[in-house]
Amino acid sequence: MNNFFSKIKLHKAQNLPFVLYSKPNTSNLIGVLQQNDTLYKVSDYSEKGFVFASFDEKQLILIPESESEIINVDKEKTAFESIETDDLNLDPEAKKQYEDLVSKGIKAIKNDEFKKVVLSRSEVVELTEFDFVTTFQHLVQLYPATFCYCFFHPKIGLWMGATPEQLLKANGNIFETTALAGTQKANSETEIVWQQKEKDEQQYVTDFIVKRLREFTASVVVSEPYSFKAGSIWHIKTDISGVLKDNSTLQEVIDPLHPTPAVCGLPKKKAKAFILENENYDRTFYTGFLGELNSSFAGANVSSDLFVNLRCMQIQQNKAILYIGCGVTKESIPEKEWEESVNKSMTMKRVFKKENRE
Repeated sequence: MNNFFSKIKLHKAQNLPFVLYSKPNTSNLIGVLQQNDTLYKVSDYSEKGFVFASFDEKQLILIPESESEIINVDKEKTAFESIETDDLNLDPEAKKQYEDLVSKGIKAIKNDEFKKVVLSRSEVVELTEFDFVTTFQHLVQLYPATFCYCFFHPKIGLWMGATPEQLLKANGNIFETTALAGTQKANSETEIVWQQKEKDEQQYVTDFIVKRLREFTASVVVSEPYSFKAGSIWHIKTDISGVLKDNSTLQEVIDPLHPTPAVCGLPKKKAKAFILENENYDRTFYTGFLGELNSSFAGANVSSDLFVNLRCMQIQQNKAILYIGCGVTKESIPEKEWEESVNKSMTMKRVFKKENRE
C-alpha cells in the first residue's frame, strides 16, 4: 500500500498527470499514471484511457492507456475522526443568493419554461496541511458504495470526489445506466418516506433517459424505483439496462445521456440555458463525467465505466472549492433546497481532518 501511494506522490511532485480511483463496492484501488504532461483530448469516444469531461463537454480530457503506467493495490482501512457540523446558517449571504436562485427557477417552471432545473452553488473551505492521499483514503473509507477519485493534470488542476451516480456502463453492445433523484439525510428511522415532489422528479429523470435511449437500443429494461444510500444521503434510484443496436456508437449513447436531468433538468436545452444564464459561476468539471473509456484497468474485459461528477471538489493551494446542486420542481421550497445543498456539502467536508480546516 505504501509503495502504491509513494509512487503516486512522486508522480504528483513531478507535476505529471494521473488519476487514482476506486470503483463502487470493490476491494482495490487503481492508479493511471501518465508518463508525460501532454494534454490529450477525446475526439470521438473510440480512444482508450480515462476520460475527464466538463459539464459543457468543451473539455474532454483523456489520460491515454498507451501513454500511462497502470498500478493497483488492495484497499486497507485507515482510522480517522470525521467532522460533523451543522452549517445550515453558516453564511447568510450565500443562503440568500441560493434561495433567490431557486425562487427564480420555481417561477420559470410555473411559467412553463421547463419542468425541472438543477441549480448549484460553490463553497470554499479553507485548508491547512492538505494531503491528497490522506483525503482520498478518507473518501474511500466513508463512501465505499460510490466512485471515489483523485484526478490531476498540471493544465487542469486537482479534483476529487465520491459520486453515487453512474452515467453509463458499456461492454460490447450491453449497457447499464441509472436514474437518480431525490435527496434525504439519513436518520435513525429505518423506513425512508418519499414525498410526491421527489417521486415526480425521479419519474421525470427515468422517462427522459428511457425515451432518449430507445433511438439507439434493441431493447431496454427498467427496474422499479428503490431507495439507495450514499454515505449519509438517501436517493431514489432506478436501474436501466439493455442492448445497443449493432450500428450504435458509444458517442451516440453518451450525447443524449449527458448532461442527465439529474444534473441539468428537463427539457434539457431550456434548463441548461437557464443554468448558464443564472448560476453566475462556471461549473467546469462539476456535473461533467469521468471514468474508464474502452479500457481494462480493473480486469480482463475491455469496457467503458463512466460516472457523473457529483459530490466533488477542486483543490487550489490552501482551499477546497466544493460544488453542490439540487433538483428544483414547482413544489420546491427555497429554504429546503438550501438545507439539502448543505447536507450534500457535508459529503466532502467529512473527509477533512479537524486540523486540516481553518
